[in-house]
Amino acid sequence: MTPYEIIARKRDGQELSAEEIHYFVTSYLKGAVKDYQMSAFLMAVFLRGMTDREISALTRSYIESGKVIDLSDIPGKKVDKHSTGGVGDKVSILLAPLVASCGVPVPMISGRGLGHTGGTLDKLESIPGFQTRLSVDTFRQLLKKHGVAMIGQTEDIVPADKRIYALRDVTATVESIPLITASIMSKKIAEGIDGLVLDVKVGNGAFMQEMEQARALAGSLIRVGREFGKNVVVCLTNMDQPLGKKVGNWLEVEECLDGFHGKAPQDLMELTYRLAAHMLVLGGKAADLETAEEMCKAAIASGKAFQKFLEMARAQGADVSVLEKPETYPVARFRATLEARESGYVFRMQTREMGLAAVELGAGRLRAEDPVDAQAGIILFKKVGDSVEKGEPLLEIRTNKEAVIEQVFRRLKNAIVISGQIPKPQPLVLEEILS
Repeated sequence: MTPYEIIARKRDGQELSAEEIHYFVTSYLKGAVKDYQMSAFLMAVFLRGMTDREISALTRSYIESGKVIDLSDIPGKKVDKHSTGGVGDKVSILLAPLVASCGVPVPMISGRGLGHTGGTLDKLESIPGFQTRLSVDTFRQLLKKHGVAMIGQTEDIVPADKRIYALRDVTATVESIPLITASIMSKKIAEGIDGLVLDVKVGNGAFMQEMEQARALAGSLIRVGREFGKNVVVCLTNMDQPLGKKVGNWLEVEECLDGFHGKAPQDLMELTYRLAAHMLVLGGKAADLETAEEMCKAAIASGKAFQKFLEMARAQGADVSVLEKPETYPVARFRATLEARESGYVFRMQTREMGLAAVELGAGRLRAEDPVDAQAGIILFKKVGDSVEKGEPLLEIRTNKEAVIEQVFRRLKNAIVISGQIPKPQPLVLEEILS
C-alpha cells in the first residue's frame, strides 16, 4: 500500500496490519514518508484510535527501528520509572539516584518537554555540563559502574519515536493512548529493563484528565508490557495542581536538591517514596512497600541518595559545585509577583494553564526547534487548600523575556481560583494497578 492509502484507511477507522504499520514507520525514517504525511497519520490515530494489535505493532516498529540494549551482564533486576507528564513533576531526578543508592540498577531513558508538561532531559541539562546525549556503550558503562544513568534517546535507541515524539508536540496529537503507549513502552523495552513503574497522571494538568482515560492508558501500558515479558506497576496520581512548589527546569532541579536534604514539599516526597518503593519491590530488594519506603527514607536521611546523585552527575559531565551550592546558579533577569485579589482559600488551580504559562516564560517549547530557558519558571507560595489574604503573594514568575510578563499574568490570574470555601482534600496516589 502507498502512504496515502494507509493514512486513508486509518482516517476511516480501519485496522492496519502489522506490516502496514512497520512499512509506514520505516518509510518515514528513510524519508519516503514526509513530515506532513506522518502528521496526518498521527492525527488519524488521535481521532480514530488503535486496536491492541495495532498498538503492539506500533511499539514493535519503534523498537525495531534501533537497538535493544543488552544489560544481562549487569547484576540485579533493572527497574525504571516513567511519568506520563505533569506540571512540576521532577520526581525522576530525585528518584533514580535514590533507588540506585538502595541497590536496584536504574537505566533511565527520558524525554523532553511535551506540550504543557516539562521534560526530564531539559531539567537535567539545566545543570552546567550535564550530558544526556550519550552512546549506548557509554550508557551501559555508566550503569555498570554507578548503578544509574539518565540519558535521552540516541540515534540507536528507538529513533522512530525520537522523531515522531517531536512531531506530536507541535501537531496537537499528544493526548493519544496508542501514541503515548508506543512511545513510552518502546523506550523502556529497548533500554533492557526487567521491571517498570509507571506514574500515570490524572487531572486538569495531565494528558489524561479523567480516571476512565487514565485507567484505559494504564491497561494499554500493562498489556504491552506483558506481551514483551516485563513486570509493570501503574500508579494513577493526582495532577490537579503542580507537584511541589517549583515549575521550570533549574527551579525543579533546585527543589530536588531540597528533597535530597529532606526539605522538599511533602507531596513531592510522598510520591517519590511511593514510586521508589514499588521499584525496590520489583527489583527484589524489599519484600513489601512499607519496608521499601523505610529504606528510601533512610537513604535520604543518611545522605547516601544525594551522594549517588552527585556521583551520577559527575560521571555524566556535570559541574557538581552548583549542586552543592545551588545559590550560585544565575537567576532570570525578570521576576514578578502575582498577588491575591481577595482573601479566602486556594480552591482550585487550572494546572494545564500554569504549565502553558511556564512555556510562555521560556521553560518549554512552542515549536520543536525552540530553545529552552533553564532559568525561567514559576515559584508557588500557595497550594490548593492554603488560606490567603488579599494582597498576599500567590506566586512568583521568572523569565528572561520581559515582553511576555503581562500576558502570562493574565493567564495565571484565571488559573488560580480563590473561594471562601475550603476545598475537600484529595489523595495524591489515587489508585495502584499491578500487572
